[in-house]
Amino acid sequence: MKVKNWMAKDVVTIDPDAKLQEAIELMHNNSIRHLPVVENSKMVGLVTESNLRQYLVSEIVDDLLLRDVMIMNPITIDQNASIDLAAKLIYNYKIGGLPVLDKRKLVGILTISDILHAFIELFGLLQESSRIDLLLKESGSLDDIIRLIRKSGGNVISVGVETQAARKKKIYYIRLERQDLSSIIKAIEEQGHKIVSVLE
Repeated sequence: MKVKNWMAKDVVTIDPDAKLQEAIELMHNNSIRHLPVVENSKMVGLVTESNLRQYLVSEIVDDLLLRDVMIMNPITIDQNASIDLAAKLIYNYKIGGLPVLDKRKLVGILTISDILHAFIELFGLLQESSRIDLLLKESGSLDDIIRLIRKSGGNVISVGVETQAARKKKIYYIRLERQDLSSIIKAIEEQGHKIVSVLE
């Protein structure tokens, strides 16, 4: 899943010589928290709700230009990068969004909400679904489980995994299209795997 398929493409931008108050009004009127600063078609900075907040108590707020207060080298991402990388950047840098570039040209913006939407789609969380959580037997593999599910008439939407460090075991979360799971559960247990929980 690439960033360009999930980013917002109609990006509101502002000139570096605009006043801080203009940026505040633009962000308020468009209900946005990230405002790229663009000059000669190239992104030169970024202003955000949080970085502007510190200047609002200043006596010189009316005189401040964006080039004086903008984030000069914001974290950005290429439009062809993966959503996974975008999520890591947002998590590691504790930021709310990423300007998306094609070379140095701004082509979009990707926010936490966009990433959440992408992962909800990826994991099929809004689809009518069931879930089986299980521990594989020692000699088992995820491929074995997928084959068993398909053979029993199930259709897998997504698979997640959690490693329990203390027990050195992995719990697999298998999301399926909504159906009666009794034959699938029986087939899995007959092969020696342990069902941890079932959500129907």
